[in-house]
Amino acid sequence: MQKAKLALKAHADHQTVVNLSSTVTVGGSDLLIVGGPCSVESQAQMEAVASRLRVAPIQAIRGGVYKPRTSPYDFQGMGLDGLEILAGVRDRYGLPVITEVMAISQIEAIATHADVLQVGSRNMQNFDLLKAVGQVDKPVLLKRGLAATLEEFVMAAEYILSHGNPNVILCERGIRSFDPFTRNVLDLGAVVALKQITHLPVVVDPSHAAGKRELVANLAKAAIASGADGVMVECHPEPEESVSDARQTLSLEAMAELVQELGRIANAVDRTIPQTGVMPQLSWV
Repeated sequence: MQKAKLALKAHADHQTVVNLSSTVTVGGSDLLIVGGPCSVESQAQMEAVASRLRVAPIQAIRGGVYKPRTSPYDFQGMGLDGLEILAGVRDRYGLPVITEVMAISQIEAIATHADVLQVGSRNMQNFDLLKAVGQVDKPVLLKRGLAATLEEFVMAAEYILSHGNPNVILCERGIRSFDPFTRNVLDLGAVVALKQITHLPVVVDPSHAAGKRELVANLAKAAIASGADGVMVECHPEPEESVSDARQTLSLEAMAELVQELGRIANAVDRTIPQTGVMPQLSWV
């Protein structure tokens, strides 16, 4: 890991704070709570998510428009139409948006419409894609590969950093194991280690780790208690109707309740959950 010249901490207090927008950051004392569906499905869906969760408060919204699915017959995302929905929601509610990029050809459109480009677990070692997002002037949320070592994870971040983009956020989302009870195993030991090894912000995705909604809240609390800089949680106005990852998706009410519970954990570890500062400009009823 010594080759990770840019990702490693230079000293104990070395910590990068990444700006998602002019008002939202990650890596400092403020926690980043991200909520939203696995997939953008409609304008009404995303309006419901943003209007309910903005006051929770979450600080950013997630939603996939290009979806890497195991089966080629499953929903693959709304593409550009989904990006336009995300951009509209961002503008009306003051919530920066995070969405996944799967290919170099998608970067320009996503960078135009979104605030953070997510590189998913399956693409953690897609080195050409890492080099390309390293040349974009937008933060990159890099998810740990489903069987990646910490060294491989950090070196993937190094690819992005070494190509000019200093705004990398690491995301622990669980690693594959022999036990099928949970979708993956959430490696909170990795969160603690990464906070010691690297100066980059570290967030946790408990939804993909658990695969079961009843486990998500406690894993999210444990993530904050272990030193994570934030969590990214899947939620939906009608979880059972979600076109992807329905089993692990929280309702909006459960997500709002979770944010309140995380606030108590945050206080215990000297962190804060900031209020969202921009009032929504609603154009529909």
